[in-house]
Amino acid sequence: MSIPQQGGGPIEDFTQLAAYMEAGCKPADQWRIGTEHEKFGFTPDHRPLGYDAIHDLMAGLTRFGWTRVEEAGKLIGLTRDGANISLEPGGQFELSGAPVPTIHDTKAEIDNHLAEIAELGGPRFMSVGAAPEWRHEDMPVMPKGRYRLMTDYMGRVGTHGTQMMYRTSTVQVNLDFGSEADMVKKMRVALALQPVATALFASSPFFDGKLNGHKSWRSRIWRGLDDSRTGMLPFAFEDGMGFERYVDWVLDVPMYFVYRDGRYIDALGQSFRDFLKGELPALPGEKPTLSDWADHMTTVFPEARVKKYIEMRGADAGDLPHLSALPAFWVGLMYDGGALDAAWDLVKNFDTETRQGLRVSASVHALQGEAGNVKLHDLAREALRLSRSGLAARGQGEEGFLDVLEHSIATGRVPADDLIAAYRGEWGGDLAPIYDRMAL
Repeated sequence: MSIPQQGGGPIEDFTQLAAYMEAGCKPADQWRIGTEHEKFGFTPDHRPLGYDAIHDLMAGLTRFGWTRVEEAGKLIGLTRDGANISLEPGGQFELSGAPVPTIHDTKAEIDNHLAEIAELGGPRFMSVGAAPEWRHEDMPVMPKGRYRLMTDYMGRVGTHGTQMMYRTSTVQVNLDFGSEADMVKKMRVALALQPVATALFASSPFFDGKLNGHKSWRSRIWRGLDDSRTGMLPFAFEDGMGFERYVDWVLDVPMYFVYRDGRYIDALGQSFRDFLKGELPALPGEKPTLSDWADHMTTVFPEARVKKYIEMRGADAGDLPHLSALPAFWVGLMYDGGALDAAWDLVKNFDTETRQGLRVSASVHALQGEAGNVKLHDLAREALRLSRSGLAARGQGEEGFLDVLEHSIATGRVPADDLIAAYRGEWGGDLAPIYDRMAL
């Protein structure tokens, strides 16, 4: 979700930066599940929705109690009861769900969101990891100052940044931690097993109207975006990992902007460390607030990200069963102590090269990938077994949400494999049917 953050007042001391994250620590009975999913709206002739159509949809949704979020007089989002609807750069329509206690609540929230859209009469949405046909020049640009700055910067670093911004969609889940040690263990397991999520949820084998040689092109895009702010965070597996170590990394990530009085001020490539000293060229003599720090934390994009919770960021968007399966997979691994310990035992001997190799191989081959003598199919099978046991231990009857993933384990096929088979078979090389196939 890319709206201005509300972090707090002036930063007087470095320790406040780590304390901001530490304030997210909660006892286990208060742990919640926050699911976010993006999707592409499309017209009857399979073109991307422009801002006017999206504006009208958001304006219509206010009849259900959503409150408008505006920037420079433009409607850019909605908020209601802890949930948000926001616009990604190319018009991807994102529901950032409220923190809820169970996966059943997550599914109900998604169903209700889609029902409200349907009651307004559309438009239709496709949930897939990357836009299969649309070119960069086809994509609309949403009226958000943050995105104008980011688009400019993406053209200077990496190779795939604007593809990420305008032509990808994901599903992720945000989960709580109980302490610094709990955060560290969850982050290590999350990072090491993100390739499993990438493999199981891969749904983007097409780009620019043709096969791209990957089962998750979205994941490939993230590997070519900006090495300073993406990746598998090798330091997270080193001694000394904790809130302060994560802060040190974020401080070294070049800034994008500072948000002041309803507008985004260009701070591209500048240093938050200089900001702390009152030496930021964009705002000479001014020091940051905790809101500025919270904003800056949203501009780092590793495979798992810490804020006041942990975000699992490795999966392509997918169909309705997959949108609920993603939070179920991670909740089962993270919210039961036995499952979490067993998951750490599963991955603790992986070295940096193996973790990165699995990340690359998952994007290309999905469950057929391997690296460092670790086969992704075998790793996914064991991770899913642990997740199911963790969900069973919660006693909420959530295990059924993993069935769609169990099918992939049984067959070795993920959504991308089925899409490729249809393209080469019944679709006869025509991508037009994918809009109905992946519609929500």
